[in-house]
Amino acid sequence: MRELIENNQRITMVTYDFRNANKGTIVDVQPDNFTIELDYDPKGVLKSNYCEFYTQTSNGILYFDSYAKDIDGRRVTIASPAKHKFLQRRRFTRIKYMHDLKLACGEASYDISTLDISAGGMKFVTNSNIDIDKEYQITLPLSDEVSVDCIFSPIRIEKNLNGEERAYTLSGEFKFSDNKVKLTLIQYCSKRSLEIANK
Repeated sequence: MRELIENNQRITMVTYDFRNANKGTIVDVQPDNFTIELDYDPKGVLKSNYCEFYTQTSNGILYFDSYAKDIDGRRVTIASPAKHKFLQRRRFTRIKYMHDLKLACGEASYDISTLDISAGGMKFVTNSNIDIDKEYQITLPLSDEVSVDCIFSPIRIEKNLNGEERAYTLSGEFKFSDNKVKLTLIQYCSKRSLEIANK
């Protein structure tokens, strides 16, 4: 594990309640543990309770489970995990995500059907002629209890041919005013990707 993480490396820490997701910087690496300086107070982090960790490496996104051995303010010492996995090499894990949702811009509202999402953005189909020079608000349901509000900025629009049901396919990126929304999407997409892979 020591060859995969190093000092000054950024890492995401996700507790059982992923609304308490946090980010930090690795400040010390030892044979049986490593220490993170978190960006925010470690809400929801308890000693010996397992959390999920994600960090970008040259081999892709490194994922593992582990637990806090010691908590000293924002400095948290984590036990070295017994095993780890690499997720997709792309920057953010993209998953299939099929929902009929509303895209809003001011007073205007557009019906869309999503195809996939990642923490970086989404793709959807619609019959609405959407202006790609504007930004839009959208609420993404992640479970019965949890939804996240995102700002969507279209990048590409394609007109569908061959009698497809929806007239346009759009893809674009998310912009975040709250970093916790981004962390929540990273955790959700990574977890769903692993669930699908293990089916």
